[in-house]
Amino acid sequence: MKAVTVSKTGPETHLVLAEHTEPGAAPGEAIVAVRAFSLNNGEVRAALHEGVDGDRPGWDLSGVVESAPKGSGFQPGDRVVGLVWGGGWAERVAVPTSRLAKIPDGVSFEAASTLPVAGLTAAIALQKKAIGKGSRVLVTAATGGVGVYAVQLAAAAGAHVTAFVRAAANTEFLRNLGAEEIAVGLEAAEKGGPYDLILEGVGGTLLGEALMWLAPRGVCVLFGDASQDTLTTFDARRFRLQSGGAYGGTVLYGFFLIDELTRPEGAADGSAILADLARRLSEGSLRPVIGRTAQWTRIDKTARELLKREFSGKAVLTVGG
Repeated sequence: MKAVTVSKTGPETHLVLAEHTEPGAAPGEAIVAVRAFSLNNGEVRAALHEGVDGDRPGWDLSGVVESAPKGSGFQPGDRVVGLVWGGGWAERVAVPTSRLAKIPDGVSFEAASTLPVAGLTAAIALQKKAIGKGSRVLVTAATGGVGVYAVQLAAAAGAHVTAFVRAAANTEFLRNLGAEEIAVGLEAAEKGGPYDLILEGVGGTLLGEALMWLAPRGVCVLFGDASQDTLTTFDARRFRLQSGGAYGGTVLYGFFLIDELTRPEGAADGSAILADLARRLSEGSLRPVIGRTAQWTRIDKTARELLKREFSGKAVLTVGG
């Protein structure tokens, strides 16, 4: 069986297809024949910059069930989307049924493969503060995988959505996704506040500024660090006492998807959320944004293009053929 593998030859690191043993299913796991998978910035960066020779990356996948536990609700032949914590970019993968969902007819494998990390992160992060009509939500990294889904899901919940961007080129694109305001730069983003909920995926300087744009009892969910700037400074008094002209209750929430789905108590139901997201795709109320589609033999080239931000949205690779 072939799988995407980290290959280190001297100082160079590449992603290649290599032969591996077939997966075995542990209790509670289904074997899925993979048809497509999508790339996430964090896993690609880790694989190319920190990967060990022989590592097998890959989180998001879609495909067809080959075998499944009795009573799991899955059967051979089911079209599914799933999430694993590594090794998902392969011809066959063992996937816990707790992170597996059926794909409705009419939803392509390519579209479904964009859902696990980006869709689950957006959906669960939006649950950290009750939002609805009249709520103000800010989404940073709005043209990334998580941002694209966060804008759509927040708008569908009735919130007034502001999308933060560095340049105005993506204004029409984000408005079509449901953003009511496009904030180009820090000054515009601050004027659009105060915000009840901020989904922040950049970190560094932007995070420090965003913490001071929260409404009373507002929540900032930090789900990523696209800037790779490890230093954040902020005005602690404004965050604690002067948010929105009132006082207190503001929260910075550090979001980590693995913890959200596996914590001993209060874990999110990954399978149910994936199923809901797939249903929304089928109904047309949610749409993926795929910036690059290629055969998986082009994994190394596509991964590098993703890191260089040569396209917006997700990169999807198809297996076989």
